[in-house]
Amino acid sequence: MRVKHKKWADPLIADHPEMIVTNAEEVKGHWQDRFVKKQPIHVEVGMGKGQFIIGMAKAHPEINFIGLEIQRTVAAIALKKALAEELPNLQLICGDGSDITNYFEDHELDRLYLNFSDPWPKTRHAKRRLTYHTFLAGYQQVLKDEGAIELKTDNMGFFEFSLQSMNNYGMLFDGVWLDLHNSDENEHNVETEYEQKFAAKGQPIYKLTAHFKKDE
Repeated sequence: MRVKHKKWADPLIADHPEMIVTNAEEVKGHWQDRFVKKQPIHVEVGMGKGQFIIGMAKAHPEINFIGLEIQRTVAAIALKKALAEELPNLQLICGDGSDITNYFEDHELDRLYLNFSDPWPKTRHAKRRLTYHTFLAGYQQVLKDEGAIELKTDNMGFFEFSLQSMNNYGMLFDGVWLDLHNSDENEHNVETEYEQKFAAKGQPIYKLTAHFKKDE
């Protein structure tokens, strides 16, 4: 999803350092200080316009949420929505998900969300997929031992690749859903913008949750 740059985006981001971070490396290891309460931290890598992460923060006040987005205008759109909600358990980052180990200390996070990530369908682009083994290594580093990854997508090819990549990495699956919206798992599901669009067209939504094996 590429969005045309909006002139208002940069000033809005600059005006709200209390809500959005553009130098996440400087907050590494101290994210709890940006929240009212010390609570488990969940991060969405690639939050888009923020519908999911804001919805989760509203539904789960007992958890601290961080939305990460690389595109400044998209991050600014999410920021505008977040400011209207005034949620004490929500922070945003404008940054690159591939730099996640630079943004968070080892074992600082409790859960990661990968929602409708770019599938990079061409084989030569496999290394760019957010479930490629090099990304998984980074996630393992920043997640606590009992931390988990939750993934949703409409792309079967990307879903199959993710299952294989995670399995080969030695991850353990807690759940796999091939038609999320027609399953019991959908009862407490918070939808993303893409999810609503694809589901309205009748496309199945795939979901998995998985965690890393504890080091013995």
